[in-house]
Amino acid sequence: MTRPEVLHTIGDQVLHITLNRPETLNALTPDQRERVIRLLSDASADPGTRAVVLTGTGRGFCAGADLRGTAATGERTAGDVVRTLRTGAQRLIAAVLDCEKPVIAAVNGTAAGLGAHLAFACDLVLAAASARFIEVFVRRGLVADGGGAYLLPRLVGPQRAKELMFFGDALSAADAERLGLVNRVVPDADLDTTARAWAERLACGPTRALALTKQLVNASLDSDRATAFAAEAAAQEINMTTADAQEGVRSFVERRTPEYRGR
Repeated sequence: MTRPEVLHTIGDQVLHITLNRPETLNALTPDQRERVIRLLSDASADPGTRAVVLTGTGRGFCAGADLRGTAATGERTAGDVVRTLRTGAQRLIAAVLDCEKPVIAAVNGTAAGLGAHLAFACDLVLAAASARFIEVFVRRGLVADGGGAYLLPRLVGPQRAKELMFFGDALSAADAERLGLVNRVVPDADLDTTARAWAERLACGPTRALALTKQLVNASLDSDRATAFAAEAAAQEINMTTADAQEGVRSFVERRTPEYRGR
């Protein structure tokens, strides 16, 4: 029986996606990538899914793209690399950024190259104490891809981003937290429990408000003030039609804890 390379379960309105090639530190194959993209798209459309956790099995979160099945040299047709990136790594990162549900990365081990960017694209990043992050591209003579030059300057500023990308040194979980790449570092044994607790808390929140907030924050660094303010007002207008927004206001007036249903 073939072992599934991507595991997924849903419980308590949380979708858990687990990369499952521990022998390769969860280096991503095209099939795995497409499966994760599909699961994230389905999560956006499914009202029964209100948060997502992304993690890996074994010692690695994701060691990047699996290059063993890709010819690194040889004759290429003009545009091959551009097409490969647009339809591959960039689609994966966009799927995380565009997912309408909050996505938590539970980084259980090495996150290198595309794997690091996959974590950084998530809305919240939890890291096991043993985790490490590596901008490995320079070690292979490559330009960073998978959205790295877009994500990193927005997270740590251009100077820090260049330092990480120019040297390709391994960054410990503690240093990643210090730089603002990680929300919280926890003991290895507590990673799953903490990720579940965070995800369940998000799943009990006002789902559409969270989706609109995610959209506003992700777009904010690419917008001028007038555009950002207009987008904020439009999001508020849309959100006020939801049952959760009405419940939030009503519970405040009635001085009770709100019960959000994701609608």
